[in-house]
Amino acid sequence: MPYALSLLDKSPVPEGATAAEALQRTVALAQRAEQLGYQRFWVAEHHGNPGLAGSAPEVLAAHILARTSRIRVGSGGVMLQHYSPFKVAEQFKLLAALAPGRVDLGVGKAPGGLPLSTRALQAVHDKTAKPDFAARFAELDAFLQNALPAAHPLAGAVAQPQPPSLPERYLLGGSPDSAALAARHGWNFTYAGHFNGDPANIERSLKVYREAAGRAPSLALYALVAPTQAQAERVVGALRVFKLHLPTGQTFNLPSEQAAAEFARQAGVSEYRLEETRPHVIAGSQSHVREQLDALAERYGIEEFVVDTPVTGFADRLASVELLAGAFDAVAA
Repeated sequence: MPYALSLLDKSPVPEGATAAEALQRTVALAQRAEQLGYQRFWVAEHHGNPGLAGSAPEVLAAHILARTSRIRVGSGGVMLQHYSPFKVAEQFKLLAALAPGRVDLGVGKAPGGLPLSTRALQAVHDKTAKPDFAARFAELDAFLQNALPAAHPLAGAVAQPQPPSLPERYLLGGSPDSAALAARHGWNFTYAGHFNGDPANIERSLKVYREAAGRAPSLALYALVAPTQAQAERVVGALRVFKLHLPTGQTFNLPSEQAAAEFARQAGVSEYRLEETRPHVIAGSQSHVREQLDALAERYGIEEFVVDTPVTGFADRLASVELLAGAFDAVAA
């Protein structure tokens, strides 16, 4: 079945490089993705991490929109728990007015950083009246569509400007509950397969969304293409994810044991459980990765993949993006 390809970039800062260089490379990658025919280019939100330069996706997206002309650009995603839904609606309506028909608003539930960053982001929140994510999400949707209920405490506030068309809206999640929430508000749903690759959970979540929304979700995943299988596996290397289990029942995915221990320290937790996993990365030659994507599209009914290349080196990321596009060009030819 045919499907679209899109990219997610985290603006990694390789050892010896600067954040400015990392951001310049993200822009260059977006420009090359546009030339290669990718559907959309998303930038992520991470806080307090010197290895990732993208802390404000709305700012970076604006910069990329100004330096491209056709590709859709957006957030993958805004970590909504930190922000006023009204302000997020204003930001993305403004982007949609600047670049009509090219803006995506993706939102996520995760904190996107360690506890100290989260506390700093939420320092002015009213701790006695903090809404849950579903309530904040519903409020964002209402501000985008100028549809806040008359009984709402903020009724009458209108997020400006009014763009020619609203951003395309995506909820990024990894559970049936997130899929149901997206469908309930008429949003697109992107399953975060790069963080939760359990096939049974993917199947349940996508089924919930498809049955409730009547349309296909998209699937985000890790993939890397190299000239040979051996080269791809060598580039990916010993990629690991460390799932931190806190006594509260909360879980967080961290890139290393050290990052997990620092997260627990900042959270004031001395006892925790750490689960080391190897995330599923589709890594290999053009034909191998194409076969794997074809199989996933067939199995889950996917019409769009959002590909995250989980390496820091720009040359490897660029080569992977070019080779992946080339796999489809070769088939078309």
